[in-house]
Amino acid sequence: MAYSDNLNKKQLEAVMHTEGPLLILAGAGSGKTSTMTHRIAYLIKEKGVDPYSILAVTFTNKAAGEMRERVEKLLGGPDTLWIMTFHAACLRILRTEAGLSRYTRDFAVYDPVDQKAVIKNIIKEYNIEEKNFPYRMLISVISKCKEAQHSPEDYRKIYEKNFNTETIYRVYKRYEEVLKKNNAMDFDDLLLNAVRLFRENEEVLSKYRKRFRYVMVDEYQDTNRIQYRLIKMLAEEHKNLCVVGDDDQCIYQWRGADISNILNFEKDFPGTKVVKLEQNYRSTGNILKAAYSVIKNNTKRKPKKLWTEAEEGSKIIYCRADDEKAEAYYVAQEIDRLCGPGRSFSDFAVLYRTNVQSRTFEEAFSARDIPYRVIGGTRYYERKEIKDMMAYMRLVQNPDDDISLMRIINEPKRGVGQKTLDKLKALASVRGQSLFSVLGDEEIMDSLQGRTGRELKGMHDAVKSYSIEKDDLKISDIYDGLLVGSGYIKALETQNATEADGRIENLMEFKSVIYDFEKEAMGEEAPSLTGFLEKIALLSDVDNHDPSENAVVLMTLHSAKGLEFDFVFMPGMEDGLFPGWRKLDEPDEMEEERRLCYVGMTRAKERLCFTGAAYRTMYGRGDYTRESSFLRELDPKLTEGDAIFRKREEVRLGEKVDLDGFSKEEPLRPFEERFSGSGNANILRKAVSEVHEKSEKKESFIAGDKVAHSKFGTGLVVSSQGKVITVIFDKAGTKKLAADIAPLKKIKE
Repeated sequence: MAYSDNLNKKQLEAVMHTEGPLLILAGAGSGKTSTMTHRIAYLIKEKGVDPYSILAVTFTNKAAGEMRERVEKLLGGPDTLWIMTFHAACLRILRTEAGLSRYTRDFAVYDPVDQKAVIKNIIKEYNIEEKNFPYRMLISVISKCKEAQHSPEDYRKIYEKNFNTETIYRVYKRYEEVLKKNNAMDFDDLLLNAVRLFRENEEVLSKYRKRFRYVMVDEYQDTNRIQYRLIKMLAEEHKNLCVVGDDDQCIYQWRGADISNILNFEKDFPGTKVVKLEQNYRSTGNILKAAYSVIKNNTKRKPKKLWTEAEEGSKIIYCRADDEKAEAYYVAQEIDRLCGPGRSFSDFAVLYRTNVQSRTFEEAFSARDIPYRVIGGTRYYERKEIKDMMAYMRLVQNPDDDISLMRIINEPKRGVGQKTLDKLKALASVRGQSLFSVLGDEEIMDSLQGRTGRELKGMHDAVKSYSIEKDDLKISDIYDGLLVGSGYIKALETQNATEADGRIENLMEFKSVIYDFEKEAMGEEAPSLTGFLEKIALLSDVDNHDPSENAVVLMTLHSAKGLEFDFVFMPGMEDGLFPGWRKLDEPDEMEEERRLCYVGMTRAKERLCFTGAAYRTMYGRGDYTRESSFLRELDPKLTEGDAIFRKREEVRLGEKVDLDGFSKEEPLRPFEERFSGSGNANILRKAVSEVHEKSEKKESFIAGDKVAHSKFGTGLVVSSQGKVITVIFDKAGTKKLAADIAPLKKIKE
């Protein structure tokens, strides 16, 4: 097995264990993908297993694509085994077995944007107060119900004493009716209906059990209960189930991931062999030691500790800036300094806890002409013009999809008013037909006034013609035809506006996406419109990351999982932000926050820097902060920079403590020297001074002083206590201001 010469002893042990349940505990950067792909190749090349008998599932298209490419390289060419996401695997099974379900083979898949549209329509239909029932909350409740396999009736019975139950029940029930009517499934339905299909059809389950004699699951710690049931049903007979994961990286419990799936795997599958991959190939020794000093404080974890043959490397830097602007400016200057010859801006990442933190970094990077890319913002495929054309294409795929038709019925403008729309919807409801079928009725179209009737008929005929011929046309031909036949491109061309030009550019770029799909799919099977729409629908934020783009990456810690960067900055290390205030008193949630911190730290290959702000403004409110409790868990021998405050009871045995309660190995050095050898001291000083250089020297205020504020106007100081000044302004009323940063000036009489 020469192709496995580059595997270490533990990886090879996992590769060669092929029969019976196997749990591979793969720490961050320990080569789990290499282990999985070599195991697949070993099954095929050394054990003679038919690729048709192997199923490998993961969570993102990016991970599935990387795994597929590596397997093909090891085997010397493409093969027929299934390597795909959970949703893609379930979707393929459901399409294959469509005759056994209530759906036709061409059922639509609704992504989160489509779900939002459906729920918002229901809220409007039922005159529900959206302030009391936000669409996000309703979608979340419905998703959790489906994961638990609870129907709307089950939900009402379980939560009958909750005063919100009846409204949520009505929304959930109506949502299911809309999906059924439109021959559509959401992402949760793909999993739920696959499990339901297996449970209700023993022959179908037996068919897939016999086919998939070897099942492998990546990122097993992220599986939810329904994914667990699906895998257990498939592997229950042959027991040849291999799961790969790391309980220390379970960070998606908020969206259904159940850490007990991996913690209890040995109980669920007796006779399990456990292999720990603890050698790390990504990070330096100090980064791994620091990450361990944090994660070891979790109680719900399997014992393991990463190690590396790499050098110890630089210590972890900590910078506590005055405020969030100084924090962002410091990071920008550091990136400018470190991005020298042989370095790319794409080597740097800023990983934050919440999306709102990105604003100050975007401003700081723009000011210094540092290219950056925000991952997790508005995705390319969620731009209006792209969603519009995707709706047209989905309508070609499934003419009964009312949600897609509702999106584009007046895109471009066809003069369809609300009364006309209500009339069409009422007719569709009475007839038990889809809206598209109603638009095909010539008498109804003739009854509509001039332009509206003509344009709706033209749109209907164009979509219908491509729907009939969709199996005989290239996707790119369908797309080009719809652009013209719908009148969409013409409407943009007549606007003569910069925004319209940008939208046209996006629509033309979308053709490149289609061409790439057609080219990639040619080697396997004829590229289909269905397959293309599925691929776009199943994309995630991580799939949107292009490491070849020369730009600093800004993203949340959750989005960063699975990625790696030479230099990682983790801002906002403050209690209340990371971890959040609500997490501090909840042990389970605090452990998940700690795992999230661990994930962020182990994204770094060479350098890791924590930052925080002594005073932070978020959501329009400013306040002084306390350093993150995760910073106090760091081994102080591994850090340098600003001192990290610790209570005396938190200090480890043998460490020296000064009278202020700081724990360190040597006395606190002057400000200029705190960043021993790192060159950060002057940069931080400059960052702070540049942020505040336009501010005048702060004055002291006492009660009775008349003052002027740049926003609130003139007022009178009524009290000054420490760092808080209370002022009654002539127009703005009473305000409490932070003395250090409030833009106040005394008015001399």
